[in-house]
Amino acid sequence: MMAATRRYDANSVPSLAYREGKSLAATLGTWVAMGMILLGCSTTSPPPIAQPESRSPAPYLVGPGDTLNVVVWRSPELSMTVPVRPDGKITTPLVEDLQASGKTTTQIARQIEQILSKYVQSPVVTVIVTNFAGPYSQQVRVIGEATKPQALAYRENMTLLDVMIAVGGITDFAAGNRASILRTEGGRTRQFRVLLTDLIRGGDLSANVEMRPGDVLVIPQSLF
Repeated sequence: MMAATRRYDANSVPSLAYREGKSLAATLGTWVAMGMILLGCSTTSPPPIAQPESRSPAPYLVGPGDTLNVVVWRSPELSMTVPVRPDGKITTPLVEDLQASGKTTTQIARQIEQILSKYVQSPVVTVIVTNFAGPYSQQVRVIGEATKPQALAYRENMTLLDVMIAVGGITDFAAGNRASILRTEGGRTRQFRVLLTDLIRGGDLSANVEMRPGDVLVIPQSLF
């Protein structure tokens, strides 16, 4: 008996080709999807690169190590320059152990006025910060392969380039483009990658991002 021969007519060929092509496309799509899943499972995504942003500046908060010039209008005997002690407090004439850390100069001035009002009629007080340190939450700390790792008092509109100038740049052993910023917001710490080599040695100003109070800049050492 002769084997049956599969026959196609003109109308069946397009439908068959469509079915076979659809099956092949579905198979390839499945392979591609599986490959992407395996690739995603085998690699760890790097932290996102920090992007330039604009926001309203936060008021400066006094911290331990700051120096305050307390001026009481028309009362030079009550005016003086005092340091903020490690416990965050200050002492001025007639005002003992006033908590200053974590407050603005305006808040401190109003509190001093309230205390002095027991001794002076309608006191007017002005508080000026003459040496800045700020609390930890208002500092920018730089660790790792910076030329001079240190904690910096945050300044309004401070950028990554400002920080690099203050710490003298990066060392020859730094992996500048693998540096990152650790930023705590709402009790959650996030990590952003920054391109220090591109910024400092390549002059790429698009890598210059705004810093925030409390940021920690981590500069790792190169593996090579």
